[in-house]
Amino acid sequence: MRIAVVGTGAVGGYFGGRLSLAGENVVFLARGEHLRAIRESGLRVDSADGDFVVHPAQATDDAAEVGSVDVVLLAVKGWQVPGAIETMRPLIGEETFIAPLLNGVEAPDQLAAAFGDRRVIGGLCGLFGSLVGPAHIQNTQPRPWITIGELDNKHTERIERLNAVFAAAGLQTKIAPDIRVALWEKLLFVSPVGAVGAVTRAPIGVVRTISESRALLEGVMTEVFHVARAHGVHVADDVVTRTLAFWDAESGEATTSMQRDILDGRPSELETQVGAVVRAAHVIGMRAPHHEFLYASLLPQERHARDEIDFPE
Repeated sequence: MRIAVVGTGAVGGYFGGRLSLAGENVVFLARGEHLRAIRESGLRVDSADGDFVVHPAQATDDAAEVGSVDVVLLAVKGWQVPGAIETMRPLIGEETFIAPLLNGVEAPDQLAAAFGDRRVIGGLCGLFGSLVGPAHIQNTQPRPWITIGELDNKHTERIERLNAVFAAAGLQTKIAPDIRVALWEKLLFVSPVGAVGAVTRAPIGVVRTISESRALLEGVMTEVFHVARAHGVHVADDVVTRTLAFWDAESGEATTSMQRDILDGRPSELETQVGAVVRAAHVIGMRAPHHEFLYASLLPQERHARDEIDFPE
């Protein structure tokens, strides 16, 4: 299978690297020093499930050099999707489809609006990864996973084939019974911890042990649950309980990428995680007071990180 990875950060580098090692024809789209290092010394991944290096690795910053592929794995941040749409256009052939592997619930519809419904599937993944240097990725989660599914939840030949390709690369993979449910449950898992962690400036071990911040965290998760249900997405009855239990068992130092980006002064996924829930609530006449509070509290920092406003640090 010919696969283009758009966004060769932690997610794209890890999963694209595993596919390349398994013999798939993978090309990585990257830029700058990251691209130069991949070309010169390959893509290095230090991972809890085994370190590896992809060398030589196919890599470019020009999608036109690649031409049409079978699958585009989109692994950018949510706020980068509009730019990625333009980057991807030369990769799209008659039978190409796009599998987004990013947080949030809006990307599949953004991609479908740009390329048509039939060219887009739903996707999500689990990985505790970071880009620690040019062409150097670190993952601390044993056995990262991928979930995919057609947006109408039909079992198609292309979904079965892609799932088989992931499995052959040694990845935990499954086809979701309902991909919208999977996307909303992932949002409920990652966004509340990131947003509450950013506004409190504390890791999960602190947030979960202070009664007031824990109550806020549970309230934010519950709000995602109700907004999803109001949109006809039947997230599991026990999803909040299960998610809290997961984070209770996680290392106390754990943070999310959105939280780290905000605290480090970088552009973050605030709009596509917290903002997405606010928009989803408002479009059907609901209020999401916890999300509205978090969004309003973090928005000045977000706009400062994007050089839209300036203020003393």
